[in-house]
Amino acid sequence: MMTEYVLILSAYLFSIGIYGLTTSRNMVRALMCLELILNAVNINLVTFSDLFDSRQLKGDIFSVFVIAIAAVEAAIGPAIVSSIHRNRKSTCINQSNLLNK
Repeated sequence: MMTEYVLILSAYLFSIGIYGLTTSRNMVRALMCLELILNAVNINLVTFSDLFDSRQLKGDIFSVFVIAIAAVEAAIGPAIVSSIHRNRKSTCINQSNLLNK
């Protein structure tokens, strides 16, 4: 019974993240929505790992790797956004064309 609630929470987080990622014009908001998507994936990994085989921690270990990737993204992403803001004076995704000099 608890599994359904956790999966519904994960589906809500994932759908909010996808909606925000596709509709956001701000790079910082897009990074936050990407974090929501990664957290929803982590919730699914831990839930299904506990549901199918609670003795092995494969899903839990894989979610630790996803958390590490999210931490790297949280460290590198704002640096890239601030570099783009310094050069282009805007963090709007529609206005930043990185191929033009």
